[in-house]
Amino acid sequence: MKNNMLLKGFYTIKEIVKVSEKEYNAFIHLNKDHEIFLGHFPGNPVVPGVCMVQVLKELTSEITAKKLIMNTSNNIKFMSLINPNTSPEIKLSITLNTDNEDIIKVKNICYIEDKIALKMSVKYSIL
Repeated sequence: MKNNMLLKGFYTIKEIVKVSEKEYNAFIHLNKDHEIFLGHFPGNPVVPGVCMVQVLKELTSEITAKKLIMNTSNNIKFMSLINPNTSPEIKLSITLNTDNEDIIKVKNICYIEDKIALKMSVKYSIL
């Protein structure tokens, strides 16, 4: 899989599984040694929320094979902190709505094991 990450080496895509025509599960592994964690936060690393928003965009781009830019985000709810030392494995449940040929709507739930860490709904414009 091609992966044009904004934050090089921040995560690795382990697998993307097509569940149905519009549903996918993406499994990623966070790099606990990435330099971003030196400042967020020293001794107690936490994944910055904006990084998870970027990860979703990159995975959606990978799934659709389209270049995307975020148009709007209707709902972003962080349910728990994501610590790459204790929870490096993340599952992203991604549901796509591609009814409009210029816009992709995405509903996402991020899981750490069985626990919900993040929910978000986003619209992307296709570049």
